[in-house]
Amino acid sequence: MKLIIQIPCYNEAETLPQTLADLPARIPGVGEIETLVIDDGSRDGTAQIARQKGVDHIIRFAEHKGLATAFAKGLEACLERGADIIVNTDADNQYPGQDIPRLVEPILKGRADLVIGDRQVRQNSLFSPLKRQLQGLGSWVVSRAARAPIPDAASGFRALSRETALRTLVLSKYSYTLETLIQAGAQGFIIEHIPIRPNPPTRPSRLIANPIHFLGNAAGNILRAFALYRPLRIFIPLGFLFFLAGFGLGIRFLYFYITESGLGHVQSLILAAILIIIGFQTLLIGLVADLVSSNRKILEEILYQVKSET
Repeated sequence: MKLIIQIPCYNEAETLPQTLADLPARIPGVGEIETLVIDDGSRDGTAQIARQKGVDHIIRFAEHKGLATAFAKGLEACLERGADIIVNTDADNQYPGQDIPRLVEPILKGRADLVIGDRQVRQNSLFSPLKRQLQGLGSWVVSRAARAPIPDAASGFRALSRETALRTLVLSKYSYTLETLIQAGAQGFIIEHIPIRPNPPTRPSRLIANPIHFLGNAAGNILRAFALYRPLRIFIPLGFLFFLAGFGLGIRFLYFYITESGLGHVQSLILAAILIIIGFQTLLIGLVADLVSSNRKILEEILYQVKSET
């Protein structure tokens, strides 16, 4: 059983040595442990530090491409190098390396396909009240989309089985965390969570430096994932909402038409017609989106077969 621990990095020369030092050298049930650093266009010598510290594999981008791209490239590289289990952790030493054995245990025992390190955000004093609320809201929405309880959707500390990694497709350019959980839930993977106690922050978060920016990006990723994997859950309720509003206005117009001999209220009739048309169009868009989703599943299966054979 081969485990590769991947670490996406962007200007982490100061924190990477401690992160690497905390990684376990041996794990029961795991024959080989290797490390892989994805240097996302760093300008502070991160790749050189990784090389000096004996990292087994180093991938370096010439330019900064973002966390999601680095994560996806890491998965691809781990699979190419024969990983049976892949652990993703951050280079800023937020996640305790000593918890990696607990993170991979459910996969080793066949209980789970994907394991997330739960930072217990709502009770954790290391997070600001605003961050607790944002993380809690995001986790609740992702839980609904994935149809599984997700206490800490934004956690990047996670372990994936080889099968899960082969079927993971990252489209977002911002962050992989929310999208991949919705994808895993849609594909029926078993997701498990283990409580962890994150280390004190070594620097401000780069993803939540601006709460409004984070909220906008997270909402966009969740909506897109919903549209890709659960399109009918968005478009059918929305379509019926427009349709019922238009139908209600139509009934209102008929009432006044009968009781007031057809005088006035033409605006209600026009608005009713517009809302009913929008409702039907939204329902049709939902059906088309569902067909696109089905086609996407076929393409994902083809991509999975190609990855499996390489």
